[in-house]
Amino acid sequence: MCGIAGFCGRFDPDVLGGMISCVAHRGPDGEGRRILEPGGERRRVGLAHRRLSIIDLSDDGAQPMGVTCDRCGSDARAGNPHAGLWLTYNGEIYNFPELRRDLESRGHRFHSRTDSEVLLHLYADEGPAMLERLNGIFALALYDGRPSGQRGGMRPGDVLVARDGLGVKPLYYAQVADGLLFGSEIKSLLATGLVSRDLDPAAIHYHLAYLWAPAPTTILSGVRKLRPGFALIVRDGAIEREWCHYDLPYGRERMGGTEEEVARDLAREVEAAVDRQMVADVPVGAFLSGGLDSSAVVAMMRRVRPDYRPRCYSIGFRGDGEVEGNPADLPYARRVAKHLDVDLCVLEIEADAIGHLERMLYQLDEPQADPAPINALLIAERARADGTKVLLSGAGGDDLFSGYRRHYALRMERAWSWLPGPVRGGLAAGARWAAEGGMGMMDRPAARRAAKAFAYADLDTDRRMASYFWWSGEAVRRELYTPAFAAATRHLDTAAPLVETLARIPGERDPLNRMLYLEAKHFLADHNLNYTDKTGMSAGVETRVPLLDRELIDFATRIPPEMKQRGRVGKSIFKKSMEPFLPHDVIYRPKTGFGAPLRGWLHGELRDMRDDTLSAASLSRRGWFEPAAVARLLERDRRGEVDAAYTIFSLMCIELWCRMFVDAPLPVRAAA
Repeated sequence: MCGIAGFCGRFDPDVLGGMISCVAHRGPDGEGRRILEPGGERRRVGLAHRRLSIIDLSDDGAQPMGVTCDRCGSDARAGNPHAGLWLTYNGEIYNFPELRRDLESRGHRFHSRTDSEVLLHLYADEGPAMLERLNGIFALALYDGRPSGQRGGMRPGDVLVARDGLGVKPLYYAQVADGLLFGSEIKSLLATGLVSRDLDPAAIHYHLAYLWAPAPTTILSGVRKLRPGFALIVRDGAIEREWCHYDLPYGRERMGGTEEEVARDLAREVEAAVDRQMVADVPVGAFLSGGLDSSAVVAMMRRVRPDYRPRCYSIGFRGDGEVEGNPADLPYARRVAKHLDVDLCVLEIEADAIGHLERMLYQLDEPQADPAPINALLIAERARADGTKVLLSGAGGDDLFSGYRRHYALRMERAWSWLPGPVRGGLAAGARWAAEGGMGMMDRPAARRAAKAFAYADLDTDRRMASYFWWSGEAVRRELYTPAFAAATRHLDTAAPLVETLARIPGERDPLNRMLYLEAKHFLADHNLNYTDKTGMSAGVETRVPLLDRELIDFATRIPPEMKQRGRVGKSIFKKSMEPFLPHDVIYRPKTGFGAPLRGWLHGELRDMRDDTLSAASLSRRGWFEPAAVARLLERDRRGEVDAAYTIFSLMCIELWCRMFVDAPLPVRAAA
């Protein structure tokens, strides 16, 4: 729920209004602001909030929320608000009822039914360590103005800023001359007029490679993403401390038991997670693509609340045929809806759906080159029109249980990893030659996948693992760069951000689990969850992800890897766990993505936009990419010599993003 914004330092209080107005779409049910001055204007703290009311719809849930409580040592009354605890918070804490009961037993007294108030009381007792007890999704800023009682390195007047362990909720920050700015979206920071719009060359390079920028990098050199599971202590307008309060618990002893026993226990864990995340005082619906993950979530919704028929939403492309080599989703979605007896709303996507591209990029805040968020955006808007304010999503299932083709390819490395280095080098060179047009067959899905599987066989293990996330080869990317941009990025190691992340994994050596750790830290957080949150909140709809419930993650990370990826069967144990609840042909259907016919669009509906954004004049004005090199890439892609669709789309998205966020006036408006 909600959108937050704020500052710490020497800022004009009026800055706060512009920051929060940019994210009004995230909270259409109310707005609040609070200026706190524990030590004069040099230590001013501004907290702002846009409310999407989900639990306790009364005014008692309004934020920023203060607490007046003897047990907390906090006095947030009008007479002396600077001496209290104040919170602005975006998210849901699913274990808040248990936490509240514990706090009440310690003498705390509550004035609302909200999870927000639980956070304030819990912090009063435990300080920043409270973050370790939260099962939920959140981005928060908590001001501690109490004269005493601080814990965990906090001092009077400090602000605790934190993001949930998986990064379901976004949080950006910028250190500027007058202090620290933070908010749910980059728009809020730009609205101050104090944040530079200079782009980070490294981020542009990463966007071409990954289609997203690995945290903490963003497209703007002066803006950073708080990494999933990280927290900050902000003091006198500067970051005093940054640390990781939650990490995925890989590296522990594997659980025992037969496959049947593990599958049965897993089903119970999924059911419990869905049950926790259905808590709301408003209607709860669900995405239903017809894939295993969303189908499993809806099946458990029906199981925990048999009398409740959630409204579900699916996307269908006209004709119901294959989408770029992937089987259609919609027939399976209809099969699941009938099997579970739920209402299914189908949004049929026309060829002109790509016309929502600019609106999508505005909401995403970052130039992510994936058309799939358009689907999520349209579903969220329809759900809100239907009165549905919460949607459950199957996001995270692939990243937790091993559901992508790259996971199978990784397991298959055993078949050739014993080959001598020179042989692997030859295999990689041949695959790269094919991917760069040597075979002229990259318009065929099977050829694309085969080339990608072996293109980096010569790299060391961790760098090769990072390469599975690349959408284009290093040579292809760098051929596009102008001499100036090539010089600015020459020092960059494309794999470095992910290799550095792998170095943090706690004691896990199994390649599949290491890959799943990377999935969660980057592909999931920096890509899938970013668009899952932003598209939903753009329509005032909260998207929850029960397959990323903390207790379920604690269980799933102990499942033996061989039960997750069994030969060519990905998510094997998850599939087995769902056999009692879903049709066999839905569980074991071919893998597909929540995507769109991008390759067709580029040469059809997107052609005019492509030619405009990638024109010689447009490219020359930016100075990053050589017009002649881009033109050659377009022609080779058209002939099917190379598969450059996503590289081309990434170039387009970067240019479109710059026109909206760099060239245009401050983005204080809501997107049309």
